Amino acid sequence: MDEHVTAWGVERLDLPAYLDRIGLAADSAFPEIHRAHLAAIPFENLDVLLGAGISVDLPAVQRKLVDGHRGGYCHEHAILLAAALERLGYPVQRRLARIGDPSVTPRPRSHLVVFVLVDDVWHLADTGYGSGLLFPVPLIAGNVTSQGGWTFRTVQLADGSWQLHEQHAGRWITHYTVPPEDTYLVDVAAANWVTSTSPTSRFTPQLVVQRRDESLTHLLTGRQLVVEAPAGRLSSTHVDDESLDGVLRDMGLALAPDQLALLVERF
Repeated sequence: MDEHVTAWGVERLDLPAYLDRIGLAADSAFPEIHRAHLAAIPFENLDVLLGAGISVDLPAVQRKLVDGHRGGYCHEHAILLAAALERLGYPVQRRLARIGDPSVTPRPRSHLVVFVLVDDVWHLADTGYGSGLLFPVPLIAGNVTSQGGWTFRTVQLADGSWQLHEQHAGRWITHYTVPPEDTYLVDVAAANWVTSTSPTSRFTPQLVVQRRDESLTHLLTGRQLVVEAPAGRLSSTHVDDESLDGVLRDMGLALAPDQLALLVERF
């Protein structure tokens, strides 16, 4: 077994179970896998709020996102997607990105993405941003691509970093910056611990559940559900205790009654 593969433990993935979870066969194309993963597995932080903690150990990620039909946030999504793609024969690099543009506001390397080599071109794959890519994009400087109603651009900086931009209201916003440094599992474990435990993390004090398709983004932050189209916000609705279960189910999350009761009690 290749040393890099062993370091990430991808041999422990139940690949047939993963493919069944996203509804695809093993011979499916890379873009199909990315889109099906995003459609099947929500972006969510509920285990942080429920006190269950977040693990980036692959078997734990699989038990939650695959066997348990739950979602997760970026570290869990990327750990799972990268393992599946490696098992399917794709060369993969995992990279920790900085949210936004560090030249404007320096932030830690906290967002995990996946670089995938296809036909001698590296691609950015990211199913764990919540309101980002639907399909992977080639890492070509200045490349602009439309995915449904959403438009993205990849930009390479002088130091070799890559940025993902998205067009909003006629201007480009920077989702994140991916530095050229290697990322190791210990880096992801450290970033995950901060993200899931720090009082300054956006994921520790409030609900965060997000889903995006070709035309709409649904964002549940705290008890506020916002629906956005590419042209802008369509609605913003307060979610009360009685409505919370239905909203979560609509976003792909079916909680056990005791979990829902605890969530309502705490948040």
